[in-house]
This record gives sequence, structure tokens and C-alpha cells, in this order.
Amino acid sequence: MPDAEVDGGVFDLDRIRLLVELMKEHGLTEIDLREAEQQIRLCLGSTHASVAPVPALAPAPMQPSAAEDPSDNTPEHIVLIKSPMVGTYYSKPNPNSDPYTRVGDHVDPTTTVCIIEAMKVFNEIPAEVTGKIVAVLVEDEEPVDVGKPLFKVDTSQ
Repeated sequence: MPDAEVDGGVFDLDRIRLLVELMKEHGLTEIDLREAEQQIRLCLGSTHASVAPVPALAPAPMQPSAAEDPSDNTPEHIVLIKSPMVGTYYSKPNPNSDPYTRVGDHVDPTTTVCIIEAMKVFNEIPAEVTGKIVAVLVEDEEPVDVGKPLFKVDTSQ
């Protein structure tokens, strides 16, 4: 199977950016690309694009066990901000900056809480809720899957 890091083909970064722009322009939410043995799926969310290799090229996402899932027995006013994509979590825009958010910070739906890097594209992740950050559930530079809890937010505050 060809190496996914090779320039060209369905993994060409310029080609992916062009396709994301075309998706936005034409209101498309998902595209599957196949070229020889390479395959990639592009999905556009409400506020950001996600790019992730499909399972044929990458291991299946890890399923959290009951012991790892912080959503179990969580009060209704505690909301989880979850990763909308597969990638690498970053708490700050660069190594010399302060984190986007810390425990105790108040966020609103447009507050950027972190960055997730997917295929060398840095995606700012908005809180999408209003409340106070009560827990950060991941470490800087930790790999994350779609749906992985990143933050706990108390929406009653």
C-alpha cells in the first residue's frame, strides 16, 4: 500500500484545501475520495472542517471503556466538550503562549478552547456552550479521536 505521507494523490494538502473550499461553496458536508489503494473522507462540521483517513488506512478509533468515560454519572449541568475530529490536541496556539482556557475560566459558544491538528491543518475548536471550565481531560499534544471528551463545563455558572 502506498505511504500516506507521499505528496500527491488524495493526500495532497493543496488538493484537500481546495476540496474543502469547494465543499463550503456548494454546501456539501462529506466527500469520500479514492485513488488506487488510497482513500480519505472529508467531513465539514458546523464551524470547522475535519479531515481523517478512513479505517482502511488507519486503525479503528479507540472505544473508551466505562472506567475511562467521564460522562458516566455526570450531573445535567456538567457538559462535555468533545473532540469533533481525529488529531492531536494542543492547549495553546504556540509553545510560548498561555493556554486558550484553564480550569475556572468562563467560556461562551464562540470561545476557542483548544486546537486540534489533523493532517497538518490546525483547527480551532469553539466551546459551543456557555459556562465555567471545571476540568481539562487531556494533556497537551495527546492524540484524540472523534468524541473524546476534552473539557468538562459547568453550565450553571
